[in-house]
Amino acid sequence: MQKLYKNIKGDRLIWAIVALLAIFSFLPVYSASSNLAYTVGGGSTFTFFVKHFVHLLLGFVIMYGTHKIPYRYFRGLSMVMLPVVLVLLVVTMLQGTTIEGANASRWIQIPIVGMSFQTSTLAFVVLMVYVARYLSKIQDKKVSFKESILPLWMPVFLVLILILPANFSTTAIMFAMVLVLTFVGGYPIRYLAVIVGSGILALAFFVLVAKAFPDLMPNRVDTWISRIENFSNGEDTEEDYQIEKAKIAIASGGIQGVGPGKSVQKNFLPQSSSDFIFAIIIEEYGLLGGLFLLLMYSWFLFRIVIVSQKSDTVFGKLLVLGVGLPIVFQALINMAVAVELFPVTGQTLPLISSGGTSIWMTCLAVGIILSVSAQREGVKEQEEINIEENPLEILSEAI
Repeated sequence: MQKLYKNIKGDRLIWAIVALLAIFSFLPVYSASSNLAYTVGGGSTFTFFVKHFVHLLLGFVIMYGTHKIPYRYFRGLSMVMLPVVLVLLVVTMLQGTTIEGANASRWIQIPIVGMSFQTSTLAFVVLMVYVARYLSKIQDKKVSFKESILPLWMPVFLVLILILPANFSTTAIMFAMVLVLTFVGGYPIRYLAVIVGSGILALAFFVLVAKAFPDLMPNRVDTWISRIENFSNGEDTEEDYQIEKAKIAIASGGIQGVGPGKSVQKNFLPQSSSDFIFAIIIEEYGLLGGLFLLLMYSWFLFRIVIVSQKSDTVFGKLLVLGVGLPIVFQALINMAVAVELFPVTGQTLPLISSGGTSIWMTCLAVGIILSVSAQREGVKEQEEINIEENPLEILSEAI
């Protein structure tokens, strides 16, 4: 164990936050899975407990292995992986696999092991690394909009177009995160305005095509419109079933909650262990449980900003923000959906919700952040050997 601890590099507080969230996740996932156990699991909740443990164990293996890779290699890996994820997204569209009653084809089946994999989550990480690579490459250059279309926006829109038919919320979040990263990376705002306008026009065109040819993508556009209308009209309808149960769960929780495993609404919420797990956490652990999660994600956001600020290269800074900000943003979206501040999206709560793909890709992103942090540690150790630091430098590194 001591040898393993010595081999763990990077920001120790990020390791601690991720470990705390992972350990805490066992309680609500085990509790919420009781409903699934009696409907599809033969009555045994232990199976879901072991499954979640295996997912987290593999996630930490991915995170550990990734943080050992010098982050400069991710520049080239993003170039190699981008065509791969494009092929995977095409296969996902053609294969048409749905799980747990989801009204969309978002997964592919992995041969031999028989596991499902949501390709859009891998595409998200790869695309953010790719965009960070491009922005760092043009950092000291004056690039025209025309010059950036092919190397930057063509891959971005190809990925978005392939994800959009099955997953509008992930497409929208991905587009928003790319815009944030390009803005932080110094890409001209007037060019971003053109991209936003183009994105809106492309979405409108897609909706018109989907409505004109409903057999191509049955129910998808209608589902999006229905969710937005139900969110905006304020009336209670059958489509608000999940939100109403989530609100009842949150209202039942009070300050301290009803206690671990005593949730009632987990028996009525269809996605109680994934999309709506935040409502179950509030019901069982009350406002204190919700504040604990908010504190953890806020702390994580603070640490990735610190790691980004300390990185010695532009690519390192953008890389950390590119793969780190979506984790926090997705968590906030999940919480906002549970309290009806946002339409239903189907986004999971990172490192808490059940589901292998979500956990693995989140751990991959955290591993990339830790890789940047680990390299900074190496540089810092070298500086301590060669240079006598002044008090202000020591204070800066201690934050």
